[in-house]
Amino acid sequence: MFKFFNPPAPKPLIDEKKIDSVYKSMRFKVFLGAFLGYAGYYLVRKNLSLAMPGMIQSVEDGGLGYTKLQLGIALSAISIAYAFSKFLMGALSDRSDARKFLTVGLLLSAILMMSVGLFPFATSSVAVIFLFMLLIGWLSGMGWPPCGRIMVHWFSQNERSFKMSIWNTSHTIGSGLMANLAAVGTLVLGGFFMVDVGGTMVSQSWKAVFVFPSIVAAIIAVICWWLLRDTPQSCGLPPVEQYRNDYTVKKDSNEGKKIPFKVLFMEYIFKNRVLWLIAFANAFVYLVRYGIGDWSATYLQENGILDSAQSKMAFALHNYAGVPGTILGGFISAKFFKGRCAPANVIYMILVLFSVLLYWKATPVAEYLTHIFGGNMADVRVIVVFASLIAVGFFIYGPVALIGVQAVNLVPKNAAGTAAGFVGLFGYLIGDALLSKMLVGALASSASLGWNATFWLMIFASIAAAILSATTWKREKAALVKA
Repeated sequence: MFKFFNPPAPKPLIDEKKIDSVYKSMRFKVFLGAFLGYAGYYLVRKNLSLAMPGMIQSVEDGGLGYTKLQLGIALSAISIAYAFSKFLMGALSDRSDARKFLTVGLLLSAILMMSVGLFPFATSSVAVIFLFMLLIGWLSGMGWPPCGRIMVHWFSQNERSFKMSIWNTSHTIGSGLMANLAAVGTLVLGGFFMVDVGGTMVSQSWKAVFVFPSIVAAIIAVICWWLLRDTPQSCGLPPVEQYRNDYTVKKDSNEGKKIPFKVLFMEYIFKNRVLWLIAFANAFVYLVRYGIGDWSATYLQENGILDSAQSKMAFALHNYAGVPGTILGGFISAKFFKGRCAPANVIYMILVLFSVLLYWKATPVAEYLTHIFGGNMADVRVIVVFASLIAVGFFIYGPVALIGVQAVNLVPKNAAGTAAGFVGLFGYLIGDALLSKMLVGALASSASLGWNATFWLMIFASIAAAILSATTWKREKAALVKA
C-alpha cells in the first residue's frame, strides 16, 4: 500500500531550450492543483458546524435534540485527529508523491462526509458522529503536507511567502464556498431528506449540508490528479533554486537526503526554539479562527441576531474576507520585511483583537449608531455583525498562512512537511479541538458564564498570539540570511 505513495524517480533533464517554458507551465498547473485541492478539503471539513443549528432542534422539528456541548465534542474529533494526522502525515508526505497523497485523501474524505448525510446510522448518536469526524479529520491531514511539499519544491524562498499566501487563500475560499454550497444543497436536495416522526413527515434538510459539498469535493479530487506533479526533478526539470538562481536560505548538507524520522524530528524540529514559539502562537491563532468562525451560526441564531440564511452568508463572507487579508499579509511580509512573517503576524493579531471586540459588542455599537444617525437598530446591528465578522476573517487568516510559511522556511526542504505538521499539531489539537471546540462549547452552555466568557477567551488569545509572534521577530531575521 505504502509503495503506491512512493515519490517518482527524477527524470533526465529536458532540452535546455524548453526548460523555461515548461517550468512556467508546470508551476502554474501545480499551483492551481494545490489551490483547488486544499480548497476541496475544506468542502468536507466544517460541514458539521453549519448543520449544528438544525441538529440541535427537537426531533419534532426535524432535528436530533443534541446539545451544543455534545456537538462541540463531536466537532472536536476532526481537530483532534487532524492535529496528529497533519504531524504524522507531514513526515510521511516528505517521503511520498504529493499528487497521490493529496488526491487519495480528498476523495476518501468526500466519501465519508457524504455518508454522514446519506445514512441515518451516521448521526444516530454523538459517539457515531464523533467516529465519522475522527476518520475525516485523519484523512484531512493528507491535504496541507503535500501542498507544503509542492510549494518548497516548485517555488524558491524569496517568492514563497507571497506565493504561499495566495495559495493559502484556498482554504478560506473553500470554507466560504462550503457555506454557499451548503445553502444551495439545502435548497436543492433538502426536500429529499424527510423522516416520519409520530406519523408526521418532517424535513431534515440539514443533511444536505453534508452531501452536496462532498460531491463537489470528489470532482475536485479528479481534477487535481490531472494537474499535480511531485517535484521539478520528476518532470525532467532542475531544482527551483537553480532555475531562479535564488539561494536565499542557509544551505543544509542533508537537504537532498532522505533523513530518518528520529533524526529529522530531533535535529530540525525539537531543537528549533523559534519553531516552538510559533507553534504556541499558532494555538492561540487557531482558537480565535475557529472559536469565532465555527460557532458563528449557532451564536447568531441562538441570540436572535441573524436567521439561518443570514448566518450562512455571514459565515461565507467571514471566510471570503480572508482571501484579500491573506494576500495582503503575504505582500507585506515579502515587500517590507524580506520574507519574514513575524512582523506581519503581530500587526494582524492586534487588528484581530479590535475586530473581535466589535463583534462582541455589536448590539451596544448598533444602539449608539442608531442614536446618532437614526434608522432601525436591528438592521444596523446586522450590518455591524457582518462588518465585524468580515474584519475578523480578513485579519485572522493572514497569521494562519504566515505561521505555516515560517515553519517551512526555518527547516530544510526535506523537513518541510514535518515542520508544518508540528506547528499544525499545536493549532488543531490545543487551539482548535481543546479550546475552540470543547472549552468554548462548555462555556457557551454554562448558565453562569455563557457566550460572554467565550469572548473574553478570544481577547486573551489575540493578545497572547501577538506577544508570542513578537518574540520571534529578531530570531526569524537571524535564521533567514543570505547564503
